[in-house]
Amino acid sequence: MFDSVLISADNNWFLWSILLGVAAFSLWAEKTKLGAKLSGAMIAIISTFVLSNLSIIPSSAPAYDVVWSYLVPLAIPLLLFKANLRKILKEAGPTLIAFTMGGIGTVIGTVIAFHLIPLGEEGWQLAGIFCSTYIGGSMNFVAAAEAVQLRSGDILSAGIAADNLIMTVYFLILFALPSIKFLQKLFPNKHQENAEINDNEENYFEEEDGGITLANLSMSLFVSTTICAVGYLFADLSGIDGIGILVVTALVIIIATSFPKQIGAIEGGDKIGMFFMSIFFAAIGASANIKIVMEYGSILFLFAALILLIHLIFLLTAGKLLKLDLAEMVVASNANMGGPTTAAAMAAARKWKDLVIPAILCGTLGYAIATFIGVGVGFWLK
Repeated sequence: MFDSVLISADNNWFLWSILLGVAAFSLWAEKTKLGAKLSGAMIAIISTFVLSNLSIIPSSAPAYDVVWSYLVPLAIPLLLFKANLRKILKEAGPTLIAFTMGGIGTVIGTVIAFHLIPLGEEGWQLAGIFCSTYIGGSMNFVAAAEAVQLRSGDILSAGIAADNLIMTVYFLILFALPSIKFLQKLFPNKHQENAEINDNEENYFEEEDGGITLANLSMSLFVSTTICAVGYLFADLSGIDGIGILVVTALVIIIATSFPKQIGAIEGGDKIGMFFMSIFFAAIGASANIKIVMEYGSILFLFAALILLIHLIFLLTAGKLLKLDLAEMVVASNANMGGPTTAAAMAAARKWKDLVIPAILCGTLGYAIATFIGVGVGFWLK
C-alpha cells in the first residue's frame, strides 16, 4: 500500500476517465464467457476495488458524489419508461415479503452480534447505526448516527470504511447466489430462468435497435432530467430528507402507467440508464478502502459481517418456508443493504425486469423506516 494515491481526488478528468472506462469495459466483458458468469456489475466493482486498494485512485472523491447525486437518480426514470404499474404491481408482493424477512434477519443479527463482539461504550450506538444501515441502506447511516448522538470522527470513519468494504463483498455474493446450482434446486427461480430465455431475444447492451435515434436518446435524457428536477423540487419543499428518489420513482411510474404508449415509445432510455448504473457500480468498488478498515475498523468489519451472515441465513430460511423466488430474495436483501438504487441496479443488471419497480419500492420503504427501527434497537440494547 502507498501512503498517497496516484490520482488525487480532485483530478476529476482522470477519475471520470477511469469510471467511464471501467463501465465500458464491464459492459464489453460481460459478453465474454467468463464475464457472462460474473456479470458486468461484478466486473465493474472488482476493477475499481483493485485500483482503489492499490492506491491508484482515491476511495472518496467529488466525482463519486456526482455519480450518487445525479447519475443514479437520472438512471431510475430511464430504466422505468416502460413500467406500466398495472402489469408489474402484482410482482411487488413477494419481494416485499422477502424485504420484511430480511429486515427481521438484520434485527436478529444485530442483537446477536452486539452480545458476541465487544464494541466498548459506543456499542449500542454502533448497533443502532448498523441495524439502520442494513434495513434501509447507507443513507440511514448518517441519520442514525445523528439520532444516537455518535459524533466521533474516528469511529464513524472506521464504521463507514467497514460498511463500504463488507458491502462490496456482500454485493458480489448476492450477484453470485442465483447462479449457484444448489440454491437453484432449493428455491423457485423463475425470474432468472425468464432472464436467460429473454437473453436470447433481447440484450440491454446490443446496439441494433432500429428505434434508437439521436432524437430518442436526447428525448430520454430530457424527460428523465425533468422528472428528477420536479421530483427533487417536491422533496425539498416537503423538508423530508431522503425522499427524492421516492418522489422521482412515483412520478415516472404515474407517467408510464397513465401514458404507456407515449412514454414507452421513447427508445434507448434503458441503454443510457444501464450505462449510468455501470458507472455507479464502478464508484461503489472504488469507495471500499481496505487499508482504513484494517487500521481502524477491523472489529467493525467483523461486527458488520456477522450481521449480514445472520441476515442472509434468516432470509434464505424464511424464503424456503414461504416458497419465495431466489431472485426476489436477492433483490430484497440488496434493498435492505443498499436501498433502492443498488437494488434496482442489480435487478436491471441481472435482467430481472419485473423486479426493478419492486426493488425501488422496497428500497424507498427501507429509507423511510430503517432509522426508526435501528435507533429503537440501539436504545433497547443500551
